[in-house]
Amino acid sequence: MEDGREASTNSLLKDECYADFLVKDFDVKTYTAQAIHHAVIAEQLAKLAQGISQLDKELHTQVVARHEDLLAQATGIESLEGVLQMMQTRISALQAAVDRIRTKIVEPYNKIVARITQLARLQGACDLLRRIIRILYLSKRLQGQLQGGSREITKAAQSLNELGKDLHVYHRTTVTLAAVCFSQIYSTPRTPVT
Repeated sequence: MEDGREASTNSLLKDECYADFLVKDFDVKTYTAQAIHHAVIAEQLAKLAQGISQLDKELHTQVVARHEDLLAQATGIESLEGVLQMMQTRISALQAAVDRIRTKIVEPYNKIVARITQLARLQGACDLLRRIIRILYLSKRLQGQLQGGSREITKAAQSLNELGKDLHVYHRTTVTLAAVCFSQIYSTPRTPVT
């Protein structure tokens, strides 16, 4: 019986009337124009109706013969949809967890960056204050030595030399510190991580 159905399907496909439909670049308008031109419309309609009926029967037989496979595939598709839905739910949960972790990491990171900048500025200010205190100490010592007269002139010269070195370092540090502060004030602020 299977061979009989296959033979009828093959004869249907080999029929000259249906051959036009199997061509890749089948054009409905051209086919209709040829049918009208040859004036065999009723005959071709009857053949088309017979072919459609035969294809319907063949389709029905194929569905009946393979209904278990088709049902299994439909069930497989439903289970795949379930798995896909579950995966989408898990992906959403994972994305939410990543967002929560990001907020837990980014905020402390931004605070640390701000504190490091503040600490660097405080260290620069402390260094500057130490240099100022040393310069004040040396200048007071120099004043005392200058009031001591000529007997303390060598000590005064030594203090003056130390004071000159410290003032030079102080001046260089002050200029560098001022440049850093100026650039931080007028440059674009560091953007925090988001």
